Amino acid sequence: MVDSDSPGAESGTKAPGTRHSQAYGGLRSLLLSGSMEPGTRLTEADLTRMFNVSRSTMRSVLVRLTQEGYVTSEVNRGVRTRSFSVEEAADILEARETLESALAGKAAERATAEEIADMRRTLDEMQEAKSRGDQDAYSRCNRSFHQQIKYAAHQTTLARAYDTLLYPLVMRQYRNLSAQHPRSGSLEEHQAIFLAIVTRNADAATAAMRHHVGSARRALLLDKSPAPSIT
Repeated sequence: MVDSDSPGAESGTKAPGTRHSQAYGGLRSLLLSGSMEPGTRLTEADLTRMFNVSRSTMRSVLVRLTQEGYVTSEVNRGVRTRSFSVEEAADILEARETLESALAGKAAERATAEEIADMRRTLDEMQEAKSRGDQDAYSRCNRSFHQQIKYAAHQTTLARAYDTLLYPLVMRQYRNLSAQHPRSGSLEEHQAIFLAIVTRNADAATAAMRHHVGSARRALLLDKSPAPSIT
């Protein structure tokens, strides 16, 4: 039998590197989505079926994700989604404040008219989602808005450093499930960031983003030990 990830697979099958890249990107996105509880066990058999790749390809993907800190791998426990101590979480969120604030400042200086128009559309969608109480849509727009700012900064080094942060996993682990969502003031904070970018005020954009990210951090339960994972 020919491995579907091998060069000898039938015509039309994606190249090995492509299959690996797609499985890596798909699993990484799934982990960052926050849909899995910290400490969830990941099995090769389930993942190979999910992403339609061979076990050897998935094993390579898991090794890479382990090296990058998205998952942990331990003898007799297997591969599991990452869990963070309070100290680790605080460090990651502090780094996020610094990097994302700098990106917002650069976006105020470098964003194109088209990029600003995209941000405006996303904010409009966020407002509509909030008005109809659609939390999932609001969260998607929230993530899009932050990504748009990152791209609009046109600062590759900062963006690369920002992309290595695992803050979505931290947010998932330490979020306050009893708190209102979206958080009170969240939309207004996004609007303040956007206004600073539109007016090309880099200092104001930096400060507005720092305030926004800091407020999100303070809404987490970082003063407590993480709750046990739910399986």
